Amino acid sequence: IDTVDGQGRVVAARKRSGGRTPLTRERILRAAIEFADVNGIQALSMRKLADQLGFEVMSLYNHVINKADILSGVVDLVMVDVQPPGDMPWRAAVHGLIGEAHRALEQHPWLTRLWYTTGSGPARLRYMETLLEILRTGGGFSAELTSHGFRAINRHLLGFAAEELEVQVDDDDLAVAGFLEQISEGRYPRLVEQANHRIANLADNRDFFIGLDLILDGLEQAGAREATPGQDRG
Repeated sequence: IDTVDGQGRVVAARKRSGGRTPLTRERILRAAIEFADVNGIQALSMRKLADQLGFEVMSLYNHVINKADILSGVVDLVMVDVQPPGDMPWRAAVHGLIGEAHRALEQHPWLTRLWYTTGSGPARLRYMETLLEILRTGGGFSAELTSHGFRAINRHLLGFAAEELEVQVDDDDLAVAGFLEQISEGRYPRLVEQANHRIANLADNRDFFIGLDLILDGLEQAGAREATPGQDRG
């Protein structure tokens, strides 16, 4: 239709759409996740995202504010799958919640780059509230210990994921092997022992949960000291 009146322009636009699935905010965010999984989050741009969806860039702005809105949105959409655990002992609840978060970060490793640089949506706020509630009520920790535990657990979660992102398993194997070639077993026996252990346990999630348990053990010990103030803290 070559008419130039308002009705003609509407019909032409519909024809150009070719019956495509209409854009929604969730569809845009899911496309951004797919793009980041393949190309990395740093390569994402509004134009590339629009091209992937088959729309003009301006069409995206009917559903998202800007790129920053997309970045905070994709973090929250990934965190939707990190569901609060059911009724269980506090340590098992922490394992369940943080285990799900760890799997989400493994599937979308670029998320670690956005955690502290984007706004928090409902799903991420729910995750944080759940972890705090588990520690405060389930674990019975003071507000101070809950705060320390919350930060330590999240740093372990994000730090572990960041290390996995920077050093992939195959590269890690080569890096450790190369490190072994540079050191003498006679002079650095513990470093050699640790490097060999690392090679033998690559891609083993036990490391993640052992580290988490060390944090939880420390929280329990600190909680016991708070309950008996006269106990020697040395």
